[in-house]
Amino acid sequence: MKLNYKKLGEGPALIIVHGLYGSLDNWLTIAKKLSENFEVFIIDQRNHGNSPHADSHTYIDMKNDLLEFMDDHKIDKATLIGHSMGGKTVMFFAIDYPERVSNLLVVDIAPKNYSKISDYTPQTINHEHLVSIILNFNLSLYKSRTEINQELAKQIKSEKVRQFLLKNLKRNKDKSFGWKLNIKTISEYLPQIMDGIDESSFTQGKGITGFPVLFIKGEESNYICDDDHKLIRTIFPYAEITTIPKAGHWVHAEQADLLVKTINYFILE
Repeated sequence: MKLNYKKLGEGPALIIVHGLYGSLDNWLTIAKKLSENFEVFIIDQRNHGNSPHADSHTYIDMKNDLLEFMDDHKIDKATLIGHSMGGKTVMFFAIDYPERVSNLLVVDIAPKNYSKISDYTPQTINHEHLVSIILNFNLSLYKSRTEINQELAKQIKSEKVRQFLLKNLKRNKDKSFGWKLNIKTISEYLPQIMDGIDESSFTQGKGITGFPVLFIKGEESNYICDDDHKLIRTIFPYAEITTIPKAGHWVHAEQADLLVKTINYFILE
């Protein structure tokens, strides 16, 4: 699949992979700052942003999309930064193609299964609930983003979450609204999107060690818990884990400057 992307700057290759409901535009501010030291590629994953829609949405798909992207752009090796679902994508990629990875940075996601996460922590997002709302939302009834936001507010209380979802709205040729997201496929593949990495293949010294690894947690997010450190280091034995203060799950939106400083320090120092 030929992914939509933007390229900024010059230097060693660095690829940023967004999360569920996201797009490359969410990372443009970060990419511009990182482009002072790197050739930065920000991509839209399949079924998101302006990349093609498909009937499948697994980490095998997304890992292969990333491989194809790197091959098409003749990128032998790159620093990979992935947030949330994108973090899982780059983890799966790094496990299968360690020789193509310079550095691996995973933002606010662990390698575990998240299918039950909303049951035990209020900070996380109930994805089944959100996907159901989007899937059943009749956009043809509304003439403005304001009207859509007001209607969504009846079911989604968080203004932050609503504004994030509204970035996926587009105008069709007839001026009606549509979703950039392929919400039908995302809904069908949500269990796979929430799935984790089987740690049994990495025990007894079989972890991935060919490049530096950093997991970045948002202080106010519960996506990476203390209990996850053992799993992380089973798969990536020398992984470092750091916390960005005063940030929730969307670290790149809430603490952009600090995230950039953390990334640069880890890679360049």
